[in-house]
Amino acid sequence: MAVNQPLVSIIMAVKDTAPYLHDCINSIINQTYQNWELIAVNDHSTDETPEILAAFAKQDARVRVFDSDGYKLIPTLQCGYREVRGTLLNRMDSDDKMPDYKIQLLVDEWHKYGKGHVIAGGTEHFVDEGEVGDGFLRYERWLNEVARTSTHYQQIYKECVIPSHCWMIHKDDFDAVGAFDPVIYPEDYDLCFRMYKHGLKVVGVDAILHHWRDRSNRISRTWDEYKDNRYFDMKMRFFYEIDRDNTRPLVLWGAGRNGKDMAKILQSYNDTFHWVSNNEKQIGKDIYDVRMQSFTDVPSIENAQIMIVVSSPDGKKEIQALLDSWGKEAVKDYWFFA
Repeated sequence: MAVNQPLVSIIMAVKDTAPYLHDCINSIINQTYQNWELIAVNDHSTDETPEILAAFAKQDARVRVFDSDGYKLIPTLQCGYREVRGTLLNRMDSDDKMPDYKIQLLVDEWHKYGKGHVIAGGTEHFVDEGEVGDGFLRYERWLNEVARTSTHYQQIYKECVIPSHCWMIHKDDFDAVGAFDPVIYPEDYDLCFRMYKHGLKVVGVDAILHHWRDRSNRISRTWDEYKDNRYFDMKMRFFYEIDRDNTRPLVLWGAGRNGKDMAKILQSYNDTFHWVSNNEKQIGKDIYDVRMQSFTDVPSIENAQIMIVVSSPDGKKEIQALLDSWGKEAVKDYWFFA
């Protein structure tokens, strides 16, 4: 195969998704880019998944089927990763679908930049019945704007900026950031932070590259690991590894539920911080032994690192306008954590 058509390994963990599997795999077979292999790993399914996978493997040699030697998602991905033969990597969820141009577009974009880069694109949610939930639609709009503007690392502490199925990376780069080795959920968010930590550059593509099924029994709705979807513990672990500069004062902005929970985490790191709010009733009071200050004090705190945990969309817009007016820079001076 020509150099500009490298083998793409698509890694897919499969667990009891028989009703969706035909559509999923057919969307891969129908790709305009044909030099791919699908590494489909069955995680002890109890429905017709094994039979469906076997039938596809018999029909198309590019579909390679394995049984997981572990349980749950990450061990299943690890099992699949050991089998890859390709130089470029992608992931797929077994209940979703790809537009037929997905792999071709990702490969073309990757060739423009090469090693050291991750290509990431937009998504579109769908449901079989009813309507996609408002929360998923908001996340979709936000993700697509992040991809359009290539602001992944500026936004990384808000939410997962590259979903599990919407990237392409060279195998050498994937190995360098630890591949699927850490057993940490959500695994896609952990991977984003590892890409950030290792200095990989993310190139956003202004295109829908994935059709993402919303269903009531998806693991992000049912597993305990995903119940508190703020993921503050993960965010703070990487913040202290990557961005926290202990020579600079720290400001925590927001004193609602997010602020109180984040304050406890900061105290667990034995870090001191200024805690600011726009709630007049809180200013001057002590919460967790920290004296609340007005947000208007922020400009006078020299060279501060500012963490914003306000959840209100309007509140975040107002804070962004203030930060801009004060000459503060994203990533250098401030980060939104919600």
